[in-house]
Amino acid sequence: MTDTPLKVGVLGYRFMGKAHANAMARLPMFFPDAPAIERHTLVGRDEEALATAADRFGFSHTATDWADAIEDVDVFYNLGPNHVHVEPSVAALEAGVPVLCEKPLAPTLAGAERMRDAAAAADVPAGCAFNYRFVPAIRYARGLIADGEIGEIRQVRGRYLQDWLVDPEAPWAWRMDEELAGSGALGDLGAHTIDLAGFLLGDAVGGIDRVSGHLTTFVDERPVLGDDGDIEEYRDVTVDDAFSAQVAYESGATGTFEASRFATGHKNDHTIHVHGSKGSLKFSLERLNELEVLHEGTRGYETVLVTDETDPYVDHWWPPGHVLGWEHTFVHENYEFLSSVAEGEEFSPSFEEAYRVQCVLDAIERSDEQGEWASVE
Repeated sequence: MTDTPLKVGVLGYRFMGKAHANAMARLPMFFPDAPAIERHTLVGRDEEALATAADRFGFSHTATDWADAIEDVDVFYNLGPNHVHVEPSVAALEAGVPVLCEKPLAPTLAGAERMRDAAAAADVPAGCAFNYRFVPAIRYARGLIADGEIGEIRQVRGRYLQDWLVDPEAPWAWRMDEELAGSGALGDLGAHTIDLAGFLLGDAVGGIDRVSGHLTTFVDERPVLGDDGDIEEYRDVTVDDAFSAQVAYESGATGTFEASRFATGHKNDHTIHVHGSKGSLKFSLERLNELEVLHEGTRGYETVLVTDETDPYVDHWWPPGHVLGWEHTFVHENYEFLSSVAEGEEFSPSFEEAYRVQCVLDAIERSDEQGEWASVE
C-alpha cells in the first residue's frame, strides 16, 4: 500500500455525492487503517452550484467535463444519473482508473454488458455501490446462512416500499424517464433487493433461473416546475411506479420481490425474509441494527441487536447498543472499496455481480411485456 494519498474524483454532488463525501470525511477518524485519500475533483454541470458543493464536501478542484477529471485522479466515483453511468465508467476503466459506480449499473442490459466487459479487461477494481451489503446485521445474517443455521433455503421474500410519488402532482424528475433511468421502482429499488438476496444466499441457493414480473405506472404525467416553483408543463412518466415478481431459483427455492414508490406511509421500508428448513431470518432497513432470527425448535423469533464489538464493522464505532444509521453503510462501503484499490484487489459487489442483477431486472421487464415467465440470461 502506498503512503501517497489516492486522488479521488466524483461525478455528481447531490444525494449520492453528499452521502459518499460524508463517508470519505469520516474514514480517517473511525477507520485509521483506511488508505489516505484526497478529495480532489468534483464534477458537475452547474459551475456555481458545483463550486458551492466542492467547498462543502472538501474537494480542492472542480470540473464540468468528466473526461478532464479522469485524467487527474487515481479513483473515479460515478454517482451521476443512470444514463451517464456507461460512458464515463468505461472511459475510466480503459484509462486504468478504478471505478465505483452507483446502482443500477446501467439503464439497459446492453450498457451494463459494456461496463462488465470493460471491467473484465481492466487490471483495476470496479465496484457497484450496493450499500446495503455493508449493514452489520446483514453481514451477520449472511454468516448464519453460510454456517447452515437456518438449513436448506426454501423461500426468499423482499420488498422495498416508498411513498414519495403518492401525490399525483409531485414534480417530474429524471428518475421518471426511461431514457435517463432505464426503469422506475424496478431499477431504483428492486435492484437493491435482488442484489441483497444474492449476497445473503451466496452459494446456498444458486442463481435465479426464471421470473414472472408485473410492472405498473399509476400516474402517466407529472408537472415540471420552473425556478419560481410554478408549473411550466406536464411531462410523460415512462417508467414503472411499482413492480412485483415471482422468482424461481435453480435449486428449487422460490422468491417474491416487490417495490413501489406509491406505498402510502412507507418512507424507506426495505425488508428481506429468508426461510429455511431449520429456521428463518427477517431484516428491516427501518430497524437496521436488528436481525430477527428463528432457530429450529423455538416457537418465535428472537430479536438480535447487532451492535457488539464482535459484529461486522462495529468495533470501529461506539460501545454496544449505541446504534448505527443509514449513512454508516457508505462509510463501510468506501472503506472496503478504497482498501481494495490501495491493495490492488478485487472488490465485491463487482461489475460482474451488478451485471447479473441487471439480467434479472431485464428478465422481469421482458416477462411483463410478454405476459409469461422469462428466463434469466
